[in-house]
Amino acid sequence: MRVVIAEDSVLLREGLARLLADGGIETVATVSDGPSLVAAVKEHGPDLAIVDVRMPPSHTDEGLRAALKVRKAQPDFPILVLSQYVEERYAGELIGPAVGYLLKERVADVADFLEAVRQVAAGGTVIDPEVVMQLLSRQRRGAPLDTLSRREREVLALMAEGRSNTAIAARLVVTEGAVEKHISGIFAKLALGPAPEDHRRVLAVLTYLGR
Repeated sequence: MRVVIAEDSVLLREGLARLLADGGIETVATVSDGPSLVAAVKEHGPDLAIVDVRMPPSHTDEGLRAALKVRKAQPDFPILVLSQYVEERYAGELIGPAVGYLLKERVADVADFLEAVRQVAAGGTVIDPEVVMQLLSRQRRGAPLDTLSRREREVLALMAEGRSNTAIAARLVVTEGAVEKHISGIFAKLALGPAPEDHRRVLAVLTYLGR
């Protein structure tokens, strides 16, 4: 796997590159601002970009805006956002297939971080639980979600964190069959019928996050 890192902190940038190298992942470029991220993705054609939210010159949302620009040019390009904060304005726009949004404190767990990198590169969605909670706090409650049972909401919240059925079953101390039954109920209540061109699990999460 080949990765581009966009982070203005030299120490964190080099630290991330070292962690990735230890996990067998090659860093093909490191940049410190949004425009350089866009240029590096175009030049190197990496498998994934790891992007800080706040970069020069204003240190507000340049990283996220650059990530959105990359996704506009390549809609399926995998991006893993790292931030000390949850930027609600743009987070909802990014959430979907091949996207991760983690708070930087999660990088302390190296195994989980590398797993998130691989999952996002493979087209998965990995969302930090704190990001989920903050997005939900501003969500306008909608009728379809109101029909979900408490357990179905718990399952859907764990789905939004990128958890597999096995992991959800372990967290809730139920069988995988029970998890599958709850997910079927979620799909039915959110009117997400089977369709070969759609990923119902991702669509359910996007509905849950208010997008």
